[in-house]
Amino acid sequence: MTEQRYYLAIDIGASSGRHVLGHVEDGRIVLEEMHRFDNTQVRMRGHDCWDIDMIWENILIGLEKCASAGKIPVSVGIDTWGVDFVLVDGEGNRVGDAVAYRDSRTQQVAGKVDRAVGLDALYRATGIQRQPFNTIYQLAALASEHPEELLSAERFLMVPEYLNYLLSGVMMNEYTNATTTNLINARTCTWDDLALEAAGAPARIFGEVAMPGTVLGNLSPEVRERVGFDTQVVLPATHDTGSAFLAVPARDDNAVYLSSGTWSLLGVENEGPITSDASRFQNFTNEGGYLKRYRFLKNIMGLWMIQSIRRELNGVDYVAGSGSGRNRADREWGFGDLIVAAREADASACGPSPYVNVNDDRFLSPVSMIDEIRQACRETGQSVPAGVGELMRCVYTSLTGCYADSIAELSALTGRTYTSINIVGGGCQDAYLNQMTANACGLPVYAGPIEGTSLGNLVVQMIGDGRYGSLQEARDAIRDSFDIEVYQPE
Repeated sequence: MTEQRYYLAIDIGASSGRHVLGHVEDGRIVLEEMHRFDNTQVRMRGHDCWDIDMIWENILIGLEKCASAGKIPVSVGIDTWGVDFVLVDGEGNRVGDAVAYRDSRTQQVAGKVDRAVGLDALYRATGIQRQPFNTIYQLAALASEHPEELLSAERFLMVPEYLNYLLSGVMMNEYTNATTTNLINARTCTWDDLALEAAGAPARIFGEVAMPGTVLGNLSPEVRERVGFDTQVVLPATHDTGSAFLAVPARDDNAVYLSSGTWSLLGVENEGPITSDASRFQNFTNEGGYLKRYRFLKNIMGLWMIQSIRRELNGVDYVAGSGSGRNRADREWGFGDLIVAAREADASACGPSPYVNVNDDRFLSPVSMIDEIRQACRETGQSVPAGVGELMRCVYTSLTGCYADSIAELSALTGRTYTSINIVGGGCQDAYLNQMTANACGLPVYAGPIEGTSLGNLVVQMIGDGRYGSLQEARDAIRDSFDIEVYQPE
């Protein structure tokens, strides 16, 4: 009997992390979650930061659980969110904190950077959507506040790159996550001199950019001793959206991809970047993908608003030391409860729901998401949602309306007509959201698989190991292995 070959995806998002083992059995991909943990932000030196030490400890715990189960992976890959980074000194030690993208430190420098570099020139070079939290602005903020940290740094590493360094002892920048920095040239796929100068970061700290599928090596001796086994460390698409797009089992080239999680990433795959003025004005981005393809997409606020409302209703602050901390109800609200409330409000409504611009910066990290939504409705002369159901109906209407507008913009920019929407990620479990998306966009929605990011991470490892001969073969296997729910416009 042939020994089973396991592959491990360590998928860490802004709210939680998970270790997912994958293997192929009777032609189908089988997934098994080995470990899950909450990922929360902490307040350090006046900033919202990631608890990197906690994340690292949980990575090791998940590896130990694989060993305890007797399921040793032949390779492991890590993916996380984009834009955030750490600096490392000449002795391999972390310099400063891993400040989170929702921190407000870029507010004082973003405009200065824009004026210095010129947004049109920066977009033509990098093709990246302007977001106030992009790495280019974070580095400029760091250069202003703590220039000594940049002076003492020897390497710049994105969060997954730093975690890979802890695993393997190898420092390597990876293409898909590096493109989220606003510092990679969209055509040469290397660090852009204009962007680096605008960020105020020394070029010497940026290393060679490696492509997904690159093998970093094996576990470091310290990690091997801790977890009790050895394995290869492989670079997947380390940006979680890059991995999620890999797992989309699209039926043809006229499908829109939607990775639905804390952020909604809506777009398509292109063979080259689109850096026109029209694209910049519509705020579309050209993020790097597997095999140097381009994910032409728009970042939309996504389920963050719903997650924030739930936390607030349950009296939970999203980061230590912030948030209202007010209990607005005498019950524990789950996501299912919020969906039921929205449905009930929809069924009893006498007119259209109020809506807000979900991409407004005011919703990025408000003290109270509930109050911010109500205030936005008040400022635009709309009815103000009172109860939880009306509030949730407003969010769902606003989110799906943004999807529809973005697909129309996408079609105009690419000259293509899109015939379906493929949703992967945790948000694909929300049947109410899926149906509203189909209705708002007038397109059929194919929802699933849920673990899209982990699957995309795994298939890069499987292709590298020879289990699949191509990405299309892997996508065909995904379609045959997981249930896909279909929602037709009503």
